Amino acid sequence: MENLITGKVRFSYANVFEPRRTPNGEEKYSITLLIPKSDTDTYQRIMTEVNKTLQENLASTFKGVMPTNPKLPIHDGDGVRQSGEPYGSECKGCWVITANSNNEPEVVDASCNPIISKNEFYSGCYGRASLRFYAYNQNGNRGIGCGLGNVQKLEDGQPLGGRTTASEDFGAPIQPAVAQPVYQQPVASQIDPITGQPIVPQQPLNNIFGVN
Repeated sequence: MENLITGKVRFSYANVFEPRRTPNGEEKYSITLLIPKSDTDTYQRIMTEVNKTLQENLASTFKGVMPTNPKLPIHDGDGVRQSGEPYGSECKGCWVITANSNNEPEVVDASCNPIISKNEFYSGCYGRASLRFYAYNQNGNRGIGCGLGNVQKLEDGQPLGGRTTASEDFGAPIQPAVAQPVYQQPVASQIDPITGQPIVPQQPLNNIFGVN
């Protein structure tokens, strides 16, 4: 089966370096793709593959009965999740699809060089992904799932998930505090009872002549 290569999408919930445990206890690599609705080509190709997969698996997976409302892997980011909660603001104006795999995907840059650093590929950056679709019929759940092939980063973007840079956290450098002069209590002068003038303290003779 030939993989479908998307147009430029934004990546979210990127778990491509380490697998993540699913609700049923499986360890899977996964990533969510935010496909701009302006990319009608990618959307149409995905829907074509979804419908094709439904038809190809009618006899085998679905036992000759096409599901009335099969579950599909692509969702409207302007709508709500199955839980009834709205999608995040980053999903607005996008189609949302999550792809997963039991095998670790290759993660490459625009020149197809491997990306090793987890800081270089993150939720919020932009790129492309290779996808494949499969049918399932388990425990009353029938529909089409999306498998993950590999991912390619094309450009950076605003990180998602609360990640910030150090400069955003700490702002401008803190200027060193200027030392303030220490206030000293003035020493009360003694008054000569005869002249009425202040008495000037005399230095000890040993200080004047350097005698220890």
